[in-house]
Amino acid sequence: MKLIRFGEPGKEKPGLLLDDGRRVDASAAARDYDEIFFGSGGLETLAQWSAENAAKAPEVDPKVRLGSPVARPSKLLCIGLNFRDHAAETNAPLPEEPVLFSKATSALSGPYDNVIIPRGSEQTDWEVEIAVVIGKRASYITETQAAEHIAGYILHNDVSERSFQKDRGGQWVKGKSADSFAPLGPFMATPGEITDVNNLAMWLTLNGEKMQDGNTSNLIFNIPHIVSYLSQFMSLLPGDVISTGTPAGVGMGMNPPRYLSPGDVVELGIEGLGSSRQNVVAYNP
Repeated sequence: MKLIRFGEPGKEKPGLLLDDGRRVDASAAARDYDEIFFGSGGLETLAQWSAENAAKAPEVDPKVRLGSPVARPSKLLCIGLNFRDHAAETNAPLPEEPVLFSKATSALSGPYDNVIIPRGSEQTDWEVEIAVVIGKRASYITETQAAEHIAGYILHNDVSERSFQKDRGGQWVKGKSADSFAPLGPFMATPGEITDVNNLAMWLTLNGEKMQDGNTSNLIFNIPHIVSYLSQFMSLLPGDVISTGTPAGVGMGMNPPRYLSPGDVVELGIEGLGSSRQNVVAYNP
């Protein structure tokens, strides 16, 4: 299944993207795609409802806004420097363990919403990533157990303000958490929709120019390892989102560095997870 949420910000409803491209309202099967939904067998209920009702469910106009495919989770966790080529372009040594940071969940936005350059920013950057959605509480699990705790996968642009991240002291979260810095979607794909999550092409363009061209096969720490690793330090709750790292081609790694400006257009995609597009705008109080 491909889960979507549609409607105005803060008023999104659950839906499905069908194989024929139609969007349908799934409100009859779920209140929202949140911790309660994922933690109470919601995906199984939704699958049964879909098989019986999706073909005749109310259609959603393609012009209606798409929001993040999952409601605001308890945690939005990210792994840094998880591609060898990205570590090389930032002159960072390969990590011996996953580099963990977080993004504020208030950064979540829809796949076609604007990216807003924060007040005082001069180094807003882009990062195409595959994100994992937790489907069942995970605590001290093994890598072989990870798959049964995964609800699905989502395309994520891990937008970053590099000066806030690197020059302001403290955690990376400062440069990762501005409003609009976590566009997710257009949909969450359940695992059955993905042939091989360890071999998915991923790309990003800026104003039509290819910036990133990678593949999930080049992850230093693969998804089962990441899920198991994080579960050793905290309980991962249903609906939690984990973003797994970006390949080379970020603005910070260029010579000279290149960052986003108002008027830019970022487009990105991952094989099997669709594509998204964000217009870049200046902060306007």
